[in-house]
Amino acid sequence: MMISFEIKKQVVLIYLWLWWNTTSICVKAINDSLKPGDKLDANSNLCSKQGKYCVQFSPTLQNEDAHLIVSVNEDYGAVVWMYDRNHSIDLDSAVLSLDYSGVLKIESQSRKPIIIYSSPQPINNTLATILDTGNFVLRQFHPNGSKTVLWQSFDYPSDVLIPTMKLGVNRKTAHNWSLVSWLTPSRPNSGKFSLEWEPKQGELNIKKRGKVYWKSGKLKSDGLFENIPANVQTMYQYTIVSNKDEDSFTFKIKDRNYKTLSSWYLQSTGKLSGTEGDIGNADMCYGYNRDGGCQKWEDIPTCREPGEVFQRKTGRPNIINASTTEGDVNYGYSDCKMRCWRNCNCYGFEELYSNFTGCIYYSWNSTQDVDLDDQNNFYALVKPSKPAQKSHGKKWIWIGAAIASAILILCPLVLCLVKKIQKYALQDKKSKRKAGKSNDLADSIESYDVKDLEADFKGHDIKVFNFTSILEATMDFSPENKLGQGGYGPVYKGILATGQEVAIKRLSKTSGQGIMEFKNELVLICELQHINLVQLLGCCIHEEERILIYKYMPNKSLDFYLFDCTKKKLLDWKKRFNVIEGISQGLLYLHKYSRLKIIHRDLKASNILLDENMNPKIADFGMARMFTQQESVVNTNRIVGTYGYMSPEYAMEGVCSTKSDVYSFGVLLLEIVCGRKNNSFYDVDRPLNLIGHAWELWNDGEYLKLMDPTLNDTFVPDEVKRCIHVGLLCVEQYANDRPTMSDVISMLTNKYELTTIPRRPAFYVRRDILDRETTSKVPDTDTYSTTISTSCEVEGKI
Repeated sequence: MMISFEIKKQVVLIYLWLWWNTTSICVKAINDSLKPGDKLDANSNLCSKQGKYCVQFSPTLQNEDAHLIVSVNEDYGAVVWMYDRNHSIDLDSAVLSLDYSGVLKIESQSRKPIIIYSSPQPINNTLATILDTGNFVLRQFHPNGSKTVLWQSFDYPSDVLIPTMKLGVNRKTAHNWSLVSWLTPSRPNSGKFSLEWEPKQGELNIKKRGKVYWKSGKLKSDGLFENIPANVQTMYQYTIVSNKDEDSFTFKIKDRNYKTLSSWYLQSTGKLSGTEGDIGNADMCYGYNRDGGCQKWEDIPTCREPGEVFQRKTGRPNIINASTTEGDVNYGYSDCKMRCWRNCNCYGFEELYSNFTGCIYYSWNSTQDVDLDDQNNFYALVKPSKPAQKSHGKKWIWIGAAIASAILILCPLVLCLVKKIQKYALQDKKSKRKAGKSNDLADSIESYDVKDLEADFKGHDIKVFNFTSILEATMDFSPENKLGQGGYGPVYKGILATGQEVAIKRLSKTSGQGIMEFKNELVLICELQHINLVQLLGCCIHEEERILIYKYMPNKSLDFYLFDCTKKKLLDWKKRFNVIEGISQGLLYLHKYSRLKIIHRDLKASNILLDENMNPKIADFGMARMFTQQESVVNTNRIVGTYGYMSPEYAMEGVCSTKSDVYSFGVLLLEIVCGRKNNSFYDVDRPLNLIGHAWELWNDGEYLKLMDPTLNDTFVPDEVKRCIHVGLLCVEQYANDRPTMSDVISMLTNKYELTTIPRRPAFYVRRDILDRETTSKVPDTDTYSTTISTSCEVEGKI
C-alpha cells in the first residue's frame, strides 16, 4: 500500500513538473515585452502577440558577432530591422535591458554600454514591446490610461521596408526616414544605395551616394507609380502624408486575407525587390539610359554602345587577363561595375574577396579563356543583339531615289552656308581640344598634389583625398548639399565612398593663402585633439582649390536651436549647461594645453557644432591666430571676426590675446542663458545690447529675468546665477580684469560663492544717458545733430 502511494506521488510530481515546464515555455514564447528590470540575452527572444515578428540577438558574419534584430518569426525568417549595423557586439555576452529609470540599453563584453534610449529625466512605467506590425517600441504608460512613444525602431529603418513603416522626413525634428542597403550581401555595414521619398515631386528615389539613379515616377490616377510594373504593385495601397508635421510615404496590403508578410528589400546592388517581384532596379542604370525609371547623369563612354550590360556568368577567367585588382574592402559590386564600365579596356569583373568586396577587372572580351567547369561567378560585358536587316526590294530603291533628289535640291543652300559652318566647327574643335588638354593637365596636377601631400604629411594623422572623390562626395558641390558659410568659404555635406558622412570646407580662392601656409596650418590643426574640438579627417589640394574634410555633426550648429522659437525648447537647462562647460574646456585646451597657444578670434553660436548627443564642438579655425606659449599679446593690422563678439581692445586697436576669446565666450554664455542674440535687445526704440541688458538686470537684483522663459521648468537657479555672473566678468571693459579660461571653469564647476564683483562691461550705454542725449539745433540750418557718449559710438561699430 505504501509502495502504491509512493508511485502515485511520483507520478503526480512528474506531471506537475511537466505542466510547469510546458507552461513556462509557453509564457516565454508569447512574451512580447520587456518590463523594467527585465533582460533579453542571446538565448531568448521577444515575439509579438500574434507571433508574426520577434526581437532577438542574431549572429552576423561570424558566430561570435551579433546584432539586435527584428525578424519574421519562422525558420530562417527574413531580418526586417537591425540596430547599429555598422558595429557588431559579442553574441555570448550581449544583453538587452530596460532599467527602472526608463533607459533601454545593450551591454556586452566587447563594447561599452550602448544606450538605445535615455530620457533627460528618469521616468517610470515604461514598457518595450514588439508589435505585430514589426515595430519595436518603448512607451511610457500614464495613470489616465494614455501612453507616449519614447522610441521606436520604425524611426530608424535599415534596408527593409514593411507595411506602415515610413519613408520621408519628420518636419518637427528634421529626422529622415530612409532605407540604406548593406555594403555587400554578407556585410551589413551601411552601403552605397538609399531609398528615399521625394515629397516635392511625389516620387520614390533610389540614390547612390546622394546621386539619383532611379525614380518611381509620379503616382497616377489609378493609384500606381509610373515606373513600377503594374503587376507588382496592384496588391499595395499607398498612403502619402504631407502636412506641417511630416512628409511621408507608407504602403500596406489591400487584401486582408493575404498571409505572406510583405516587405520591400533594397539590395546592395541597388535593386529594390518586393514580395511579388522587382519594384525598381538601379543596377540597370548606367548613367546615360532613361528606361525603366533610370536617370541620366553622364554621357555614355565613347567605347561603349547603348544596350551593353554586364551579365552574370559562371566560370573562372584566366587570371592572366586580369588587368588590375583593387583591394579596398569598401568597394562592392556596384563600385566594381561602374569603374569597369568607364574603363574602355575592361570587359568583365568580379569581387576580389569572399565577402564580396574588392575588385578584379578583366581585359578580355571573349569566353575562350574561361574555365567553364569552375563554379565561380563573374560579370561579363555583353553586346546588344542587333536585329537582322531585311531586304525590301524596290521599296528601298524608291526611297533612295527620293533622298537623292532632295539632296540635289538642297545643295545650293548647303553650299551657301559652308563657310559659316566651317568657321563654327573650327572654333568648336579648338574649344574641345583646349578642354581636353586642360583635363589631362588637371589629372596630372591632381596626381602630383596627392603624392606630394602624402609625402609632406608623413608622420601626421592626415588623410589626403583626391579631388575626384570630393566631387563625388558633394555631387559636384551641389547647392542642395551646402550646410552654411564659414569664415573662409562654404561648407558642404558629403558622403565618402565608404559611406561616411563628412563636412567639406571649400576655402575661398580669394583667401590669399598659399600652399605652404595651408600645409603648415594643416599640420598644426591635425595635432589639436580634444573632445570639444571638431575633428579634422583630411584635406585636398587641386590647382587653386584648398579643401578641408571634417567629421560631420548631425545636429548642426548651436544657433540653429538657440535662436529659433520652437527648436530652442529642445535645449533644456541641463543641455545648455553641458554646452557651456564643453566650450570652456575646448577654449582652455586651445589657450593652455595645445602645443601652440591658439586664439580662435571668431567664437560665436554658429561656430559651435553639436554631435549626435548634443555635445559641443568648437569649429571654424579659419580666423584662428597661433603663437607660442611664451607670447601673451599680439598686435594685428587685419581685424577679423564678428562684430558683437569682439573685445574692445581687439576691435578698436587690433590687440589680440586669449582674453579676446574670453570676451567672446562671455557674450556667447549670456546668449545661451537668455536664448537671444546679442543685438536683439531694444529699449524704447533705442539700441541696448544683451550685455547692457544683463548688466542692468544684475544691478537691479533681477538677473533671473534674463533667463530664457522656455527654461522655467528645468533650470537650476544657482547655476543660472553663476553663469550670468561669470558671463559679466568675461565681458569687462579691460582685458586684465577678465578671468582666464582656467578661472572660468573653476567658477562654473565649483560650488563656492563667487566674491569677484563684475564691473561695468564694455560697449555699455546706460538708459539715463540714452534718455538725456542732447539734441541741439545747428546754427543756420534746419537739421539736428545728436551727441552721445564715446562708448555708444563704439557700440555702433560693434
